[in-house]
Amino acid sequence: MTKYKGECFCGAVHVEVTGEPEGMGYCHCQSCRSWSGGPVNAFSLWKPDAVRVTAGSEHLATFSKTPASERQYCKKCGGHLMTNHPGLQLVDVFTATLPELDFKPGLHINYAETVLPMKDGLPKMKDFPAEFGGSGEQVKE
Repeated sequence: MTKYKGECFCGAVHVEVTGEPEGMGYCHCQSCRSWSGGPVNAFSLWKPDAVRVTAGSEHLATFSKTPASERQYCKKCGGHLMTNHPGLQLVDVFTATLPELDFKPGLHINYAETVLPMKDGLPKMKDFPAEFGGSGEQVKE
């Protein structure tokens, strides 16, 4: 089974994911932009049992602005690693955290909030797909 390894900015926290992600794409919501410090967040979604902290768990901290997202980062360097989404039963391991992962985005979510329009031919969801509790509505590129 394929394994991808990553770490925080300072290298104190190590993460490993096994298998293949459930999905990959871009999130354009204000929360992800604010948390990531960038205009868009590239995500890879994994089942919780596929994600493991292999070193430095004592340095891992969690911040929850809402019950939908448990954002995890390194207390030493502030490096962002992943976000647990309990309601979806998925963990977003930021693609920048997994340098060996071949990022193949399938869609854009929360595109109605974008500050960086991207013309790439991928589906642009107004919010979330219906199966994740969103409207399922697509918007134009």
